[in-house]
Amino acid sequence: MSNFINNHPKRPPFRRIGVMGRAGKSSVIQTLNELIALLDERDLSIIIDTETAAIQGLQLDFDRVDGHQFKIVPRQKIGEYCDFVIVVGGDGSMLHAASVLAGTDVPVLGINRGRLGFLADVNPDELNERLLRVLDGDYWLVERFLLTFKIVQNDENGKPTDVVIHEDVALNDVVLHAGKSVHTIDFELHINDSPVYRQHADGLIVSTPTGSTAYSLSAGGPIIHPTIDAICLVPMHPHTLSSRPLVVAGGSQIAINIHKDNRTQPMVGADGKASAPLDNDQTLLIAKHEKTLLLLHPPGYNFYEACRTKLHWNLYNEEFALKT
Repeated sequence: MSNFINNHPKRPPFRRIGVMGRAGKSSVIQTLNELIALLDERDLSIIIDTETAAIQGLQLDFDRVDGHQFKIVPRQKIGEYCDFVIVVGGDGSMLHAASVLAGTDVPVLGINRGRLGFLADVNPDELNERLLRVLDGDYWLVERFLLTFKIVQNDENGKPTDVVIHEDVALNDVVLHAGKSVHTIDFELHINDSPVYRQHADGLIVSTPTGSTAYSLSAGGPIIHPTIDAICLVPMHPHTLSSRPLVVAGGSQIAINIHKDNRTQPMVGADGKASAPLDNDQTLLIAKHEKTLLLLHPPGYNFYEACRTKLHWNLYNEEFALKT
């Protein structure tokens, strides 16, 4: 479940630091270079994945890549070599890191070079100060749960079998959508084997508390504190005024079937990754994943402060001020 780990056993000082980033922004390259220089000054082992090492403009002395001070490893295996990973980029980069680091017990910290930055929450201007405090052992660990989804084949009676067509893992959300079609999707929802509703909508967002400030929020879903063990289901443009977001227990088993009268090809994707088709002779199963992700926050992190600043809750408009 999602939880602030106040009583987590004290970890030894981080010595093997993984560095991940995404090409495409000069600001990302700048921060990556600053980060590598800072870690090098502290005489820490720096582990860089192959995709990050290939970024043009990265100031990395490849003559020093000796397997000790500097090491380059495949991205999918970076968790095996590190005791701490730092990701430079936006929330999308953090989502990608989550798919690599989930279940490894390796905490991940995000340096925000994106837009909102609910996951990558460290400002680049504060990199030196905040990272040094983290390296000195001053930080919060936060456990976030993930969702797993499976598309399984149904038997002749329409019941799901053990034949898995496609599966994936999500930190933010699993989304049923209409792909390129302009038609609504006709689908049925069951939770813990109980029928909930038949819906005509553009789709359905099934979100974790972590994802409640992402796509789910833009679709009208509630903001859920990350410590709450819950899953949120948000219909996308439902063809009824009575349809509302639904929050259920985190241990719920969710099943979605496409109705035989559906006229389009529904698709299912996790965290914005490539989607897979869902046919009406298949069932989409969604549940909490057995693995979790450890997010690391510098001291002073506060979820409500993040909401205030990133969602501009405290913007003050003079035209609403009381006249004196």
